[in-house]
Amino acid sequence: MPTKRTARAPWSKVMIRSQLEVVDRLRPPSLVLQNATYLNVYVKQWRTANIWIEGDRIVYVGPDLPESAVETVDVTGKYIVPGYIEPHAHPFQLYNPATLSKYAGERGTTTLVNDNMLLFLQEKEQAFAQLDAIKQLPTSTYWWARLDTQTELDRESVAVDSERIHEWFNHPDVVMAGELTAWPRALKGDDEMLQWMLDAETCGLPVEGHFPGASPKTLTKMALMGVHSDHEAMTAEEAFNRLELGYTTTLRHSSIRPDLPEMIRDLLANGLTAFDHLMVTTDGSTPGFYEDGMQDALVRILIEAGLPAIEAYRIVSHNVARHFDLDHILGAIAPGRIAHLNILDAIEEPRPTAVIAKGQWIYRDGVSLFPNELVEAVLDMMPSTDVSIELTPQDLSFSMPVGLDMINSVIMKLFKITHDTGQDELPRDGDESFLMLLDKEGKWRLNTVLKGFARDFGGLVSSYSISGDYLILGKCKQDMLQAFKRMNELGGGIVLVDQGEIVAEIPLPLCGMTSTEPLETLIGQEKQLRDELMARGYQFEDPIYTLLFLASTHLPYVRATPLGIYEVMKKQVLFPAILR
Repeated sequence: MPTKRTARAPWSKVMIRSQLEVVDRLRPPSLVLQNATYLNVYVKQWRTANIWIEGDRIVYVGPDLPESAVETVDVTGKYIVPGYIEPHAHPFQLYNPATLSKYAGERGTTTLVNDNMLLFLQEKEQAFAQLDAIKQLPTSTYWWARLDTQTELDRESVAVDSERIHEWFNHPDVVMAGELTAWPRALKGDDEMLQWMLDAETCGLPVEGHFPGASPKTLTKMALMGVHSDHEAMTAEEAFNRLELGYTTTLRHSSIRPDLPEMIRDLLANGLTAFDHLMVTTDGSTPGFYEDGMQDALVRILIEAGLPAIEAYRIVSHNVARHFDLDHILGAIAPGRIAHLNILDAIEEPRPTAVIAKGQWIYRDGVSLFPNELVEAVLDMMPSTDVSIELTPQDLSFSMPVGLDMINSVIMKLFKITHDTGQDELPRDGDESFLMLLDKEGKWRLNTVLKGFARDFGGLVSSYSISGDYLILGKCKQDMLQAFKRMNELGGGIVLVDQGEIVAEIPLPLCGMTSTEPLETLIGQEKQLRDELMARGYQFEDPIYTLLFLASTHLPYVRATPLGIYEVMKKQVLFPAILR
């Protein structure tokens, strides 16, 4: 059952007494930033003060200096802002929570609120042990608790039930429920889903919606059911509507929805002057999108669009902390807050030249000081991929009368197959490819055709998918077999083969979903795969999201799921997967 939760303070009585001694000058602080021009998010002004830090906490902000300090840094001429907060991160988009935290933190995003999807279906002890390891990083990490899996799982998959949901609700690092992709279930009378939403509120967790294209009436109903926020507004008008209805509204700028520049310009042009209930997100973008940064890049977009800089910095710090009821420890430069601080050369330059996270330098003078041993400790806790099955020529038998037709990167409709799929290779001048979803344990398979993915490629295999099963695509069955064999050798990953040659690969040895490489390396690997696919006719925004969402039933209109070809609106299996 749900329990009443209160905001968790990370400091013990002994630690607080020690911090009080620093303020009373009985012992020196660990770090002092002298002559700091800092953003006071409460009065919305740039102020000058000395900032005392003891351990991981800001203990004093004001005119006084201590007699001594372990380290004193004069920051005259610099500008100090709170560490940025990403309110809606998907930390398993080829990268993992540790490597993402390192990369983001070095660019000023010192706190992430993460999707628990990949952990949600693991055993509780295994998942929570990973959370404990991640908590040791100098960046701060919080989580949201899923209420659904975004796909139709086979009957032998782990159960999504009240016990599992409540275990996550009551974890101290969980600060939100959602994102609510299965909201139609609740609207249509699913009392279990509605009860979970009510339980989240009892636990003090805001519920986040996932309402693309929702009407004002639907948004009103969801507000009555307890939804607090939404990140799916696709126009300024939709964002305004959400704000008017009382939603905390998150504007998105991601690899498949790079909407922020136009949306913020339109909101300002239409007279928006109140920004306290706005947040911004990169919404789990694929690695290459982060080449320009994370929340620092979004602050730049906000400022360049004409938003006052103070409001831009508040949107990525104080607004997020307040929404998650964490503003007593995050999102501000004030006594009692975790010492997440970004040091800027100029107000209009949001990429910090130095970053302090939990009171320690993690980036300074162009050098990363992030403790790599803590990253490695997290990776050691994540399960490796067990690819123990083989793909045979007999598996590549395609006789389905219908296939999936891509409308964009992630939306698909049904179409009637006209090509002879009994041949070993489909025509290279057409846009139809073989598509197979193979159970990760080898028990079942779903064979159909995907239209619109690419024209001129041999075989693509991915262990990266929303259901965790294997995706096999291609024009040439021999190339598909070779790509699967190579993926198997890598222990999970994405492999592109054409005419017998491996032209791109991304090893994903952790859960078949994530890399162990630093994000900088992963960006290069993903960009190579994207370039090779686009050279072969992939025409949409993001091939990685195409692979991820082929089985995702929170999107229209038909999907390839573990149950079979699934019609989303009618919630029915049109053609079932078959046993091997």
